Amino acid sequence: MSIATLQWNTVCAVDDILPNTGVCALVEDRHVAVFRVGEADFYAIDNVDPKSGASVLSRGLVGNLGEHVVVASPLYKNHFDLATGACLEAPEYSVRAHSVSIEDGRVRVALG
Repeated sequence: MSIATLQWNTVCAVDDILPNTGVCALVEDRHVAVFRVGEADFYAIDNVDPKSGASVLSRGLVGNLGEHVVVASPLYKNHFDLATGACLEAPEYSVRAHSVSIEDGRVRVALG
């Protein structure tokens, strides 16, 4: 599916997400964690921690593990690659990654 045919959902203003933090948004009845890394890089993954079933990944710590930009789950400390949703410690706990775009100062997400 091309980027033009994705269904984009506006979730918030860019300035609503502080650099190196995340927020949770409900996108098409799915809990999505949207992260701002630095000033201009945005990522979105499922917000539900697959190990616990709790909707908490948006509250995790953002950082790097090697070449991976990750969030650490606040519950079990598993690291999720923000670009792919892969769980680095246990691939069976990986989550879906979603497309993010910025338009007119608004953050938009399309489910992946």
